[in-house]
Amino acid sequence: MTDASKSLNLPARTLAQLIREREVSPVEVVQAALDRIDTHQNLNAFITVTAEQALDDARHAEAALMRGDAIGPLHGVPFSVKDLTLTKGVRTTMGSAIYEDYVPDTDAVAVARSKAAGAILIGKTTTPEFGAKQSTDAPLFGQTLNPINPDYTCGASSGGAAVAIATGMGALALGTDGGGSIRIPASCCGIVGLKATLGCIPNLQASDLIGVNSYVGPMTRDVADARLYYEVLQGPDARDPWGKGLLQAGPGERATPSWQPLSNPGDSDTPLQGLRVAYLPSAGNYVHSEVKAAADQLARQLSDAGAEVEEIQSDFVAYEKHFLVLLESLTATRVEPYLERYYNRLDPSVIRLTERGKQHSAIDLHHAIQARTTCYQQLEGIFSQYDILLSPTVSAPPLPVDTDPNGIITIEGREVGTIRGAWYPTTYPMNLSGHPALSLPYGTSSEGLPIGMQLCGPWYSEELLLDVGQVVEAIVG
Repeated sequence: MTDASKSLNLPARTLAQLIREREVSPVEVVQAALDRIDTHQNLNAFITVTAEQALDDARHAEAALMRGDAIGPLHGVPFSVKDLTLTKGVRTTMGSAIYEDYVPDTDAVAVARSKAAGAILIGKTTTPEFGAKQSTDAPLFGQTLNPINPDYTCGASSGGAAVAIATGMGALALGTDGGGSIRIPASCCGIVGLKATLGCIPNLQASDLIGVNSYVGPMTRDVADARLYYEVLQGPDARDPWGKGLLQAGPGERATPSWQPLSNPGDSDTPLQGLRVAYLPSAGNYVHSEVKAAADQLARQLSDAGAEVEEIQSDFVAYEKHFLVLLESLTATRVEPYLERYYNRLDPSVIRLTERGKQHSAIDLHHAIQARTTCYQQLEGIFSQYDILLSPTVSAPPLPVDTDPNGIITIEGREVGTIRGAWYPTTYPMNLSGHPALSLPYGTSSEGLPIGMQLCGPWYSEELLLDVGQVVEAIVG
């Protein structure tokens, strides 16, 4: 029999296989995950732990195995859900005192699909209030710490989810991404995060399903697990307007990549032969020298593996002001009715976003909507010539944990601008445009802090990104 505590360090797909083969018990695995959460309480990754329900579900999962019932691909595998995403019968606080006692009566689509595949919910992970800033802390639960070095941020807003995966508190996590919130903490904690194409993983919680730029997606320790979880989560829902076209005709016209994956990339010295890569070392911002060196190295490795790599220039920093109009307007819409009552219990960043959002005009908002179209067209222009876009996920290793998310940030001793345009201008454009993006761990800085690289592609190119991502893993080790 496999030691349940050690099994938490295995990939989710391996753990699922061991459970299917009765080499390890779902009850033992879930208990081991709960024990590890308890051991790492200092990291503050969870705001709610569903221990009693999880163990009950694990006992049912074990009984199903013993009966020989048909089981799903994630049967008995523990998973967590960011506390922005609805979970039936389990409080969903949004990281805010406003929703401190809110218990939904339904599961989000991604949660329901995870459970249908046999995964067992072990708890809700921390998020800044309404996911609205790039530091995972909130008045409701305090600060979540980076498990590699607590002096630096774990990223946000899916920070608790990233910490849970990085430390083995469950094998799979659901994050959300409204401007990079899956990919940024994935980069900061050295894990994998996928933001899928708009509509591929339904997110019915969005208040505006037509203009949505917030996504639900998988966070895992390697690309193969991201693929496994994505396959469980993806697929249309009749209630989601962006998935309507997938119901009848499949995912529309897919771009045909110039590269097709090899069945065994290890058999070839050039497994990426013919892949066309646009390499964007900077999006109009300053990039930390070690991150730039890492990105340059990966670009060379892709070229050595047969890819046609060409460095390009593209300014994404310019979209920061438009992204902020959308974020601030949404925050104001959500918070303003509660502002007076909860003022002393709200995060100052949320108050600031709300006050700024109330000042925007309809013209400001429409300019921001027009900018989404421009961003989409800009990226489509890139993908008319290239199969994928390579860039750093964030422009510097994790920032100091006490960085002011509303101030001017510093990288390598120089003031470089506000946090969105200076630190992650390659993530939020994909939220505006709907394109898929995958963040991969790529080594560490001289201080031992994780560095992440981002692969983006045309709409519905998740399989391509995952294929390339697995080759990259093999190349870099």
